[in-house]
Amino acid sequence: MIVRLNGKEAELTASITILELLESKNLAPETVVVEVNMEIIPAESYGSTKINDGDHLEILRFVGGG
Repeated sequence: MIVRLNGKEAELTASITILELLESKNLAPETVVVEVNMEIIPAESYGSTKINDGDHLEILRFVGGG
């Protein structure tokens, strides 16, 4: 399955959830915001939200600073 991930084409295995994608990228779910097709997905839905072929995903990390 081909998706657009942070502006770049990426190939993912079929039937993967947002949570599984984050785990494969070693990203802690509590440190990111995920947008799928221009809609922000609530963190509590990461484990139940499937990624589909052709989806556009943006994963945004929280960065601290001062």
